Amino acid sequence: MAQVRTTIGVAIDLPDPWGSELTAARLAAGDPAAAHVPAHVTLLGPTEVDAADLPAIDRHLAAVALRHAPFTVRLRGTGTFRPLTQVVFVAVAAGIGECEQLHQAVLTAAAIQAAVPFPYHPHVTVAHNVAPERLDAAFADLAGYEAEFPVEGFALFEHDTSGRWQPYAQYRLSPRRSVADQRR
Repeated sequence: MAQVRTTIGVAIDLPDPWGSELTAARLAAGDPAAAHVPAHVTLLGPTEVDAADLPAIDRHLAAVALRHAPFTVRLRGTGTFRPLTQVVFVAVAAGIGECEQLHQAVLTAAAIQAAVPFPYHPHVTVAHNVAPERLDAAFADLAGYEAEFPVEGFALFEHDTSGRWQPYAQYRLSPRRSVADQRR
């Protein structure tokens, strides 16, 4: 019998009003993914896994959350991955290290065999695979963007057949982690 595959993602949701603002900016840029994927900071991009492995991945992510404390993310200005990929993003200016640690911890799940094509760089995509002038406009329009918010958790999403993200589980970071525990 063939294994059933599914596509998952792990991300930090952006709270409102920032999540709605940046999703609206992505829609305004003409990015078709904005209708299906809310603004977020990716911890694991779309990754195909065996559907039967979802419970093990869920347990792994719950354990990851318990080993990490809440932190603050500050977004400031724009950046781009051009010419490698046609992406404009709002930059993560603070909370980078914490995002990197969560990303690395997520990747340690045995069921996640992610081929990461580029080095991890936390950001919020605001335009992807749109015309160059729309990329330029998004870059300019959000150049002065600033936001700061607490990150108290992250989410596991499963992509449905239309590419829409469907929440699978939410994970709360552990506020009881001391600075000494975080260094271990």
